[in-house]
Amino acid sequence: MSLTQQRILATEIPGPRSQALQARKVASVSAGVGTTLPVYVEQAGGGILRDVDGNQLIDFGSGIAVTTVGNASPRVVEAVQRQVADFTHTCFMVTPYEEYVAVCEKLAELTPGEHEKRSALFNSGAEAVENAVKVARHHTGRDAIVVFDHAYHGRTNLTMALTAKNMPYKHGFGPFAGEIYRSPMAYPYRWPGGAEACADEAFDAFVSTVHAQVGEDSCAAVLIEPIQGEGGFIVPPSGWLKRVSEWCTEHGILLIADEIQTGFARTGDWFACDHEGVVPDLVTTAKGMAGGLPLAAVTGRAEVMDSVHVGGLGGTYGGNPVACAAALAAIETMESSDLRGRAREIEAIFLPRLRALAERHPDRVGDIRGRGAMLAVELVVDGPGRTPDAALAGAVHRACSSEGLVTLTCGTFGNVFRFLPPLSIDDDLLAEGLDIFEAAFDAAVAGGKVE
Repeated sequence: MSLTQQRILATEIPGPRSQALQARKVASVSAGVGTTLPVYVEQAGGGILRDVDGNQLIDFGSGIAVTTVGNASPRVVEAVQRQVADFTHTCFMVTPYEEYVAVCEKLAELTPGEHEKRSALFNSGAEAVENAVKVARHHTGRDAIVVFDHAYHGRTNLTMALTAKNMPYKHGFGPFAGEIYRSPMAYPYRWPGGAEACADEAFDAFVSTVHAQVGEDSCAAVLIEPIQGEGGFIVPPSGWLKRVSEWCTEHGILLIADEIQTGFARTGDWFACDHEGVVPDLVTTAKGMAGGLPLAAVTGRAEVMDSVHVGGLGGTYGGNPVACAAALAAIETMESSDLRGRAREIEAIFLPRLRALAERHPDRVGDIRGRGAMLAVELVVDGPGRTPDAALAGAVHRACSSEGLVTLTCGTFGNVFRFLPPLSIDDDLLAEGLDIFEAAFDAAVAGGKVE
């Protein structure tokens, strides 16, 4: 069945078959597993998701930055089919295979820095972050890990401790792992001293936090998303991350870059750290790496990664051969189709439209930020007062859903609208999706009270 790249509303959203499946979901799936938009997908590709009722929705979420090369990308499909026919699993720790090695070689080539590197492969972003922390503690002989306000690093016990947001990620799930310390994030829009002072004051606050609460000699690593994801697509001011990196090197502290959402062409570079030439000691990756299959990695300096004893890293499914084949095909697609350049083109399409929206609604659009095809609008109640407006974000999201546009919100305060379209989406769908978003926004603001 060929999937046309056009929006089709055949029924209400969700339609009757999706509603029936949602009833089955409620009866069989834990209530703790939420659903943003209960339309049940049967086919997807390019910038379109087709549901079981025949509706075709424009995808501005990419499965939360996973289907960067597009759903069912031809190279990925072919590679997966070949690999499935050969074998699906042996466990790399028992009888290894070339695909795992090839992915690690590619990671050494693409991740920031020209130094010698090693990688270990896992299943999910949270698993990669946990293992990066393990490696950092083992290599340095220190225990403390410093993270930042608004951070999101996963849902396991350790990564919940690293994550800043309570609801829904941490609420009721403690106690959490110890020796985790939190520093203020360089958040220009909400920095108390103003955006222009943010870089200097946030760096001073970071240094003071580590010195006073941790002690430089007790700190194993500083863990940061170069552009924060779930916390609100927060982009630190120019130069701040570079200064943090240099300070870590000065004190023998490892810098871990969580590039799980920002990596693999999403921001217009291979990795967000590349924008300012920051070279972390360890990089965690997942999401967009394998075209929709579960694969994650920790890549780092050879002397750091090789300091761990044999058997200290691994996992039954880590680096599954089918996922590795998908990753090699996805990376080949990114290279041959210049998806880094495509991400920059998407930014150039989005930003003028979002800025025009801000000009129409200066009291409701507080900030526009992001890079490449990772962009966001922060919504507020009162313009200069900067009071977060989660209700408006929710109303616009619901209106977009009803018109066949899949969107995502985020932010510590739930008031950030984020855009993560697949890089394979065409310009016509981008324009139509933006039309829907703008109309929904204009209508929600004009409607007065938002519940």
